[in-house]
Amino acid sequence: MVVKVYGAGYGSAKRVIACLIEKEIEFETIPIDLLKGEHKDPHFLQLQPFGVVPVIQDGDYTLFESRAIIRYYAEKYKAQGTDLLGKTIEERGVVEQWLEVEAHNFHPPVYNLVLHTLFSSKLGFPADQKVIQESEEKLGKVLDIYEERLSKCKYLGGDFFSIADLSHLPFAQYLVGDLGKEHMVRRRKNVSRWWDDISNRPSWKKALDVCNP
Repeated sequence: MVVKVYGAGYGSAKRVIACLIEKEIEFETIPIDLLKGEHKDPHFLQLQPFGVVPVIQDGDYTLFESRAIIRYYAEKYKAQGTDLLGKTIEERGVVEQWLEVEAHNFHPPVYNLVLHTLFSSKLGFPADQKVIQESEEKLGKVLDIYEERLSKCKYLGGDFFSIADLSHLPFAQYLVGDLGKEHMVRRRKNVSRWWDDISNRPSWKKALDVCNP
């Protein structure tokens, strides 16, 4: 069964695509243009009542929220492709911990930077410089904690690549790319080493090719 991924051109959907590639799961992408309001189409709202991408359809099974999706496939196909969860319940606990850190500590300030720096004019509102400054300060503090964590282990969840690392890829890519804030990564030796490692994985390079043809 081929998995359908709706909204593959957007950041959070790239998280799902990278996971499917790591798990060697066949998929197809279905574009959703947010700027044209396609996420408010009644058909799409039947799949995702909040009108947010991504959404997957796997046969008659539908799931939204990107981190829920990557958890689902990492567990369902645990023995296939890359093990993204760890071998013990303790390793799984640490992976889940850092996935939560990504969602609640890393993602919000980067998302605000992306929104106010890259998309405010397209969405019709002025960029808030105070939000930009505060978000960069918050992100810097988060990355300082990452620097300490990554001085002790190769990846956030331990010595193996996991969904905790994978989940950072889309918005860290914005940070070092379109946002022009690569210095925030490079001035932290261990974060820089970690980013070079995860961003050069074949799955991420392929995900970028799929989502940005």
